[in-house]
Amino acid sequence: MSIKTNEIPVGVIGLGLMGCSIVTCLLMAGHPVVAIAPISIDMTTAESRIRKHFLKAKEEGMVTEDPEFYFKNLIITEDYAQLKPCKIAIECTIESEEIKKVVYGKIEAEIAEDALMTSNTSAIPISILQKMTKHPDRFFGLHWAEPSHTTRFLEVICGDESDIKKGEYLYELSNYWNKEATLVRKDIRGFIGNRLMYAMYREAFYLVENGYATVEDVDRACRNNTGYWMTLVGVFGWMDLTGVPAYHNVMKDLNPTLCNDTGMPKLIDDIVKAGGKGVANGHGFYKYTPEESKLWEETFADFNYDIRKLAMKYPFDIVKQKLAKMKEDEEKGENS
Repeated sequence: MSIKTNEIPVGVIGLGLMGCSIVTCLLMAGHPVVAIAPISIDMTTAESRIRKHFLKAKEEGMVTEDPEFYFKNLIITEDYAQLKPCKIAIECTIESEEIKKVVYGKIEAEIAEDALMTSNTSAIPISILQKMTKHPDRFFGLHWAEPSHTTRFLEVICGDESDIKKGEYLYELSNYWNKEATLVRKDIRGFIGNRLMYAMYREAFYLVENGYATVEDVDRACRNNTGYWMTLVGVFGWMDLTGVPAYHNVMKDLNPTLCNDTGMPKLIDDIVKAGGKGVANGHGFYKYTPEESKLWEETFADFNYDIRKLAMKYPFDIVKQKLAKMKEDEEKGENS
């Protein structure tokens, strides 16, 4: 299926950190974008954030044009009426059902009945959110990873009442956004990526809080083991590569000892209650000076482009591509 992204206007509602990177991704893909600021402060910060993304992307060779080239297709506004021509609306507001319900009402007052509505929620089941809308069959989750314009991750989530065909269309469209998307056909809280990651987070807290390792130890183990192979393969591919029976044998004895606590870990609870936000204010699992915070943010931005270059060399179908190339070379040899 051939899709002309320049004929598909997209609305992005919510222009915080992730909303701005989603706007950047969509503009890179050729979409006209209407960016709605639900809170006035976004009007003063969104343009500079998006411009900064494009300047860095050009510096890294991800795009070839200056920001102004893309800004011709961008409207930043507080006026929901500007959403009228949009064929897709992506809500990126905070994780509050009450706020989202109000925003959905404003969106549906403007967009056409055949336009798709989506939420970038990472925690609220789509089946709950779609009940807040007039046409739940056209409502889906689009779960992005920050920064949205460099990462390959995207989950397209169907709620109980979602039209699967429309979900498959979003899945197909995501290829034009340079994503290797996952189509989640059955709704579940946390979807796929977060359920996997939060199981790891929970075990990490258990190890630290019970004295088996320090925060630094856990992070070092993640960086130098899981972090090495996960850009190439997922958990099932990793087990195939390294021998399935070994994991079967370990699971028999290890699984019963893993943490299954459903409560809030004290370590993170204490940090949040003390006002800690992490790098943003220098108080998290580590302490940061203002200079360190700034350098970590810059290093994270550089890392995302570097890891993207590596990851793009190894797409999910890399072996199929190699086999196709081998077959093509063989056929050329036979015909020469």
